[in-house]
Amino acid sequence: MQNKNRKVVIIGVGFVGTTYAYALMKGGLASEIVLIDKNTDRVKGEVMDLEQGQCFVPPVIIRAGDYSDCSDADLIVVTAGAKQIPGQSRLELIQRNADIIKSICDEIAKYQSNAVMLMVANPVDSLTQVALQRLGWQRERIIGSGTVLDSARFRFLLSRHCGIDTRNVHAYILGEHGDSEVAAWSMTNIAGVRIEEYCGMCNMCDSTQTHKDIVEQVRDSAYHIIDYKGSTYYAIGLSLMRITEAILRDEKSILAVSILLKGEYNINDVCLSVPCVVGKAGVYRIIQAKLSENEQKDLQRSAQTLSNVYNGIKL
Repeated sequence: MQNKNRKVVIIGVGFVGTTYAYALMKGGLASEIVLIDKNTDRVKGEVMDLEQGQCFVPPVIIRAGDYSDCSDADLIVVTAGAKQIPGQSRLELIQRNADIIKSICDEIAKYQSNAVMLMVANPVDSLTQVALQRLGWQRERIIGSGTVLDSARFRFLLSRHCGIDTRNVHAYILGEHGDSEVAAWSMTNIAGVRIEEYCGMCNMCDSTQTHKDIVEQVRDSAYHIIDYKGSTYYAIGLSLMRITEAILRDEKSILAVSILLKGEYNINDVCLSVPCVVGKAGVYRIIQAKLSENEQKDLQRSAQTLSNVYNGIKL
C-alpha cells in the first residue's frame, strides 16, 4: 500500500546512492524520492534515467532537489563522501569525509527537519557521531547503516556452509563496521538452535577453524570486492532498503545499526553497532544482549578503536 507521506531524501548520487535509489523506486516504499548532489548534471542524468522506468514500478515521484527538501522528509540518507580505494581502510577516509559530513549537516540545520537521518558514508560509525555532534539531534534520530550488511554477510556465509536457507540463520556482527568488528557467536542460532549445539549435531567440520574462517571472510569481503571491481554498492543498497523498510513502515525490526551508546554494554560516548529496535522514530530501544566474556572484551576494544579515531577528528 503506497503511503503518500513517505518522502526520502538521498544526499550523494554516486554508486551507492543511485543503487539505493533504484532499489527504493522498484520496491515501492516511498512516494517521493529526492536526489541531492553538488554535481547537478549527474543528478539530472540519474533522475532522467530512473524516471523513464516508472511505467515498470509502483507510482513514485523522482526528482532533483536541494536541502530545503529535508524540511518535510521522513528519511534523510547520506551516502555522499569520498570512496574507499584499494588498500585503504575505512578509517583512513575519516577527516576528508568528516569535513563533507559537517558541511552537509550545516545545510540541513537551516531547515526544521523532523526526519530520521541514516548515515552510510564511511567510516560510518565515526561519521554518524560527527553528524550527531554537528546537528545536536536526539541520538535515536541519527543512526548509521552500521553492521546490517556485515550481519547479512555473516548469515549468508553461515547458510552456505551449513546448507541452510539464509532466512533461517540468525546472527549479528557488532561494533565497528570495519576491521575491529565482533561476531556475536553467543547470539547466533539456526532455527532457534544455538550454533554450538547445531555444529555438534552436524559434526561435519572443525567448527572452531570454520568459525574463524567465516569471520575473516565477513571482515575482508569489502576489501576483496573493491580489489576486484573498485567499489561495493549492490549489497549495501539492499541493506539500506531493509533499514528503510523498518523506518518507513514502522516495523520495529531488530537491526544492528550504529548508534551512540550511553552506558549500554558498558560503553559510553561512541557510535557503534548493536541490535536495536528500528522504526519511524529511528531507534526505539537498544537490545542489551548477554555476550560471552570474550565478545564483551572484543566489543570494548572495538569501541576504544572508534573512540580514538573520533577524538582525532578536527571538528
